[in-house]
Amino acid sequence: MNFLEHVAKARVLAPAGIPVPRAVHCRTPEEAGSAFAEFGPCMVKAQVPTGKRGKAGGIRAARSPEEAVEVARAILGMTIDGHAVESVLLEERAEIAREFYAAILNDTASRRPLVLFSTEGGMDIEEVAESRPEALRRHPVDLDRGFTEAEARALVSGLDLGPAAEAIPGILAALYRISGQVDAELIEVNPLALLADGRVVALDCKLTLDDSAAFRQADLAAAAAPEPMTALEREGLEQGLKFIQLDGNVGVLANGAGLTMTTMDVISHCGGRPANFLEIGGEAYTKSEAALRLVLANPGVKSLVVNFCGAFARTDVMAEGVVTAWKRLSPTVPVFFSIHGTGEDEAVRLVRDGLGVEPYDMMEDAVQAAVEAAR
Repeated sequence: MNFLEHVAKARVLAPAGIPVPRAVHCRTPEEAGSAFAEFGPCMVKAQVPTGKRGKAGGIRAARSPEEAVEVARAILGMTIDGHAVESVLLEERAEIAREFYAAILNDTASRRPLVLFSTEGGMDIEEVAESRPEALRRHPVDLDRGFTEAEARALVSGLDLGPAAEAIPGILAALYRISGQVDAELIEVNPLALLADGRVVALDCKLTLDDSAAFRQADLAAAAAPEPMTALEREGLEQGLKFIQLDGNVGVLANGAGLTMTTMDVISHCGGRPANFLEIGGEAYTKSEAALRLVLANPGVKSLVVNFCGAFARTDVMAEGVVTAWKRLSPTVPVFFSIHGTGEDEAVRLVRDGLGVEPYDMMEDAVQAAVEAAR
């Protein structure tokens, strides 16, 4: 789950005691003009769950109510990185003395939360990490000990933080504390700014939460930014299927998310391009016709891989669903099966007798055949 800046600041940072600028969230140019009266000269910021808004023209200054209306109208008509701008944040203008970078994320390498800090905020942190790795300090967190303000002071020790030196350790410790409380996969503040008046303020915030923790974070999850979806993805959602449309030409139908992703990886390894993610594990096998219809509705699909591997799930039950759906829909694309596990013999017989198709003994062979057919 991704969150818009205004939600991350108001619902996560501010309650944790991390200073944020005064701001008003607006959905229309007229609201922006009225909000200008609250704090005068301001920044008008597109609210979309993606970075580099400034480079796209989605962050602009306003010096009068009329200019706030004009700028808001221009930004509300934009699309940034595939996201339509439906609202803006009017934020008090800040006289910035210095910019820092701070983040808490889940590090797959160390299998721990990772605290990041840099004195080079306001920049593309990936570029900083690649060109000047010494400018980005890292602290893998021992989950048994946590991350204290004392450890934060050690992390930034020796850096010239100027007047921000006293505030930054407390902010880093608060970021770590709140990241655990809200099940965050990422909290990134860029820039964390030292203002001319001496305050240290989070001028931006990127927040991503673990989808599987939504049941623990129901109130916050309800405020998550909607993901842009294609018509087929919306149809999949309505059918109760997790379908992601891609720009490839080999359709994928498999049981279980892990097997589906593995199949997609093998397609890429064989020189093909997967056209979708769609798994029919669990109860979804009862929706074989809807699933097959979704995959084949993608005009880019030139062939299809059906990959079933059953342990508790029975491959014969899944195969029966697909064979029945295939007969009803009568598609013309070539299909290639790989079937292993519980009910395998019956599943292979169903496919052979029902469709006249011989399943492959090895998944790699089925995938390779599908990739060649798609060419």
